Amino acid sequence: MSSLYSARLQYDTASLSEGDSVLQQRIEAVTKANRTFYEAFESLDIAKMDQVWMHQDYVTCIHPGWTIRSGWPAVRDSWVLIFNNTFSMKFDLTDVMVQVAGDMAWVICVENLMTQQSDEPQHAKVLATNLFELIGDEWLMIHHHGSPVMG
Repeated sequence: MSSLYSARLQYDTASLSEGDSVLQQRIEAVTKANRTFYEAFESLDIAKMDQVWMHQDYVTCIHPGWTIRSGWPAVRDSWVLIFNNTFSMKFDLTDVMVQVAGDMAWVICVENLMTQQSDEPQHAKVLATNLFELIGDEWLMIHHHGSPVMG
């Protein structure tokens, strides 16, 4: 089981009223979509990453220290490059915040990650923002932005 399951939601869905059941369901669905994204990331499997992203010209991705990648082909190529140069990657998500507004949603979290690209494992903290769009009954990623946390 992936280490990302230790993630804690800051948004307490139990405090929502019965009238907010649709919102609660959407928050849970976005939380699942976000979890699926990190499972794809940890798997280093581009086919799994293909499934979580919207394949449109307007999707964007900013990896820590990289320039922006715009459009699905460029975004996908960035994941292929990362996956081809990484032996392993494990996430422990903290400070997870989920927000839903209509057919758009975003997740802000801290990625506490351990990665191995050579002989020595490396630990890093990245502040991430993940945006999702609801298409039919599926939340698909349209933007990922990771910024290193200094200090």
